[in-house]
Amino acid sequence: MRAFSYHAAVMVALTLATLLALLRVCAAGNPQFSCGQGAPTQGYAFCNPALPPAQRAADLVARLSLAEKVSQLGDEAPGVPRLGVPPYKWWSEGLHGLSFWGHGMHFDGAVRAITSFPQVLLTAAAFDEQLWYLIGQAIGTEARALYNLGQAEGLTIWSPNVNIFRDPRWGRGQETPGEDPTTASKYAVAFVRGLQGSSPTVLQTSACCKHASAYDLEAWNGAIRYNFNARVTAQDMADTFNPPFKSCVEDGRASCVMCAYTIINGVPACASNDLLSRTFKGDWGLNGYVSSDCDAVALMHDAQFYRPSPEDTVAVALKAGLDLNCGNYTQVHGMAAVQQGRMTEQDVDRALRNLFAVRMRLGHFDGDPRGSALYGGLGAKDVCSPAHKNLALQAATSGIVLLKNDAGILPLRRGAVASAAVIGHNANDPGALNGNYFGPPCETTTPLQGLQGYVQNVRFLAGCDSAACGFAATGQAVGLAASSDYVFMFMGLSQAQEQEGLDRTSLLLPGKQQSLITAVANAAKRPVILVLLTGGPVDVTFAKLNPKIGAILWAGYPGQAGGLAIARVLFGDHNPSGRLPVTWYPEEFTKVPMTDMRMRADPATGYPGRSYRFYQGNAVYKFGYGLSYSKFSRQLVVSGNGNKAPNTNLLAGLAATRTADGGASYVVEEIGADGCEQLKFPAVVEVQNHGPLDGKHSVLMFLRWPNATGGRPVSQLIGFRTQHIKAGEKASLRFDVSPCEHFSRAREDGQKVIDGGSHFLRVGKDEHEISFES
Repeated sequence: MRAFSYHAAVMVALTLATLLALLRVCAAGNPQFSCGQGAPTQGYAFCNPALPPAQRAADLVARLSLAEKVSQLGDEAPGVPRLGVPPYKWWSEGLHGLSFWGHGMHFDGAVRAITSFPQVLLTAAAFDEQLWYLIGQAIGTEARALYNLGQAEGLTIWSPNVNIFRDPRWGRGQETPGEDPTTASKYAVAFVRGLQGSSPTVLQTSACCKHASAYDLEAWNGAIRYNFNARVTAQDMADTFNPPFKSCVEDGRASCVMCAYTIINGVPACASNDLLSRTFKGDWGLNGYVSSDCDAVALMHDAQFYRPSPEDTVAVALKAGLDLNCGNYTQVHGMAAVQQGRMTEQDVDRALRNLFAVRMRLGHFDGDPRGSALYGGLGAKDVCSPAHKNLALQAATSGIVLLKNDAGILPLRRGAVASAAVIGHNANDPGALNGNYFGPPCETTTPLQGLQGYVQNVRFLAGCDSAACGFAATGQAVGLAASSDYVFMFMGLSQAQEQEGLDRTSLLLPGKQQSLITAVANAAKRPVILVLLTGGPVDVTFAKLNPKIGAILWAGYPGQAGGLAIARVLFGDHNPSGRLPVTWYPEEFTKVPMTDMRMRADPATGYPGRSYRFYQGNAVYKFGYGLSYSKFSRQLVVSGNGNKAPNTNLLAGLAATRTADGGASYVVEEIGADGCEQLKFPAVVEVQNHGPLDGKHSVLMFLRWPNATGGRPVSQLIGFRTQHIKAGEKASLRFDVSPCEHFSRAREDGQKVIDGGSHFLRVGKDEHEISFES
């Protein structure tokens, strides 16, 4: 009884101390930071900004009780008042602007709107790393501004999505940089660097690359993302699914990777020690934390039946290398998992050290961050600034892809259009500009409003009741078209056809859209201009082949300035330069099961393969396709002696493995970092704009092998450069070619090798042969 009384007295004392500390925090306005001047913890090591973040985090974690530790393992982490640790919300989104999604941001204070950039796939079409960096930087700036204003309870942004857009039906393909691992990798690096800021010590925000790995299915024919077992070869993991995440961590220095719902070859991604600990944290050197996708830990037990109890499930995830669970499953079951011996307190400590180290790097334990010289001055003036609005317009115009322009119908001349019929459900719907994961835009210009700035006499008809187009006002549309000088049709998809949780079943335009477009085209005085607002690709072969449809533009989901961007392209104020970041497949591709994860074609069974790298079927439009109002010529120039790049004889001294076609291959790891550095050489593309307009031009450089044996791609993008070139002028665009990175391929075991023999650099139809010793 005495022992009980003593224990009870201690607990009462601790409870009172905690309550007093809590009252002090509340009296101070429940600050979002700790360790400020006069704080009771000011002398603790975790409050010393001169110490490394990892050391500070370890000190803080050591001061927590087990219950306090477990409470920190979910995305909504409570405060620890006795240590002055404020509550924290880990989940915020910044895919193409700060978002309603998540718990960390709210828009009901001094700032009620943010800059809404185009959905990612359209931005990717610009093939412009500097643009991607600037967008990330703008989103990070606006997040930090909201934090300073008290409208953000976290600065951990769970973006970007760098999954490969493997299947054209995927509802979330719109969120990604497309189907190519090189493009996705470069996007990841640029966006993350912008989002996290340029300081070597303090993060502007923390970026999180998601969803690792091989996640690209929502719901198809009974298979759903929550329990889909993706059968993926080591070869495809190495050269398709993992490269964007590797670049994100190694080159972008992202402070977070999110593991996906996907089960990969029988093991849930968030329970894979091979993926989380050996690869992310070991091989790639992640300096940060691993988060689960939301409720992924609970789903491991409830939907995937991977472990028999909640405690086993929490334990297997944390022991594999998971640090944070989006949701509260680890908070609810973590204590019991420790008490039952399923995991140890040290497993929890390891996760918390990673989490608190990131918060240290965000400045949450350096006193009031609003006093920081680096980011403390950011506020309402930095959200929806003129520079950010202009950037949103630039991003939309740079990404728009001109797919067809028969007889040069575009660009139109301002004042030359006497009257215009604007037809289509996407013409005046502000929601059609957003895509998913969006926030309240600063301002919105719909396509109809954009055209009204160029044409005085504009008449509008939606034509369809929605993107589903179950009803079409064909008669009215035909009459309007027949009585107008020009006809603009704004058709395509919406989030009702493609979004998170929803894959498409068809690549055709929904409902009666095709019949409406054809009827209007037949009635119009001139060939109509068709603008498609979609995330994923659509089979518009009918429009491509119809001479009554003079021009086709793809405008993605173009963000707040989308309507103005489209009008600027149509009337020549911007010369289109976008290129498709994904193959547009024919409808027959829907016969291929979404659940078949193979990238490479299998001619024996008729499997056509996926993406421009392996697809052996006919495409509606190819990856990298895009027209301009100007004519550009390109010439590839490679330095070196004849057709040999410098130092290729370095490979001659290495042991070679014979390939199936009788050649030789050299393992990249055995060449070593120094050898790889010596193999690098420059290639220059000389570009001339023959007019008639100034314009940006994106040069895409590919590698082609003499044959596609050994699982080699048909071709592989190795890099791109974008530059604005005036009419009549020339520019030299330099590519630094690294054979270890650009000429290597993945063997069946996932090992990267360089093949001996010939390799061909290709820009358009211009090729240059590079020969390696074999």
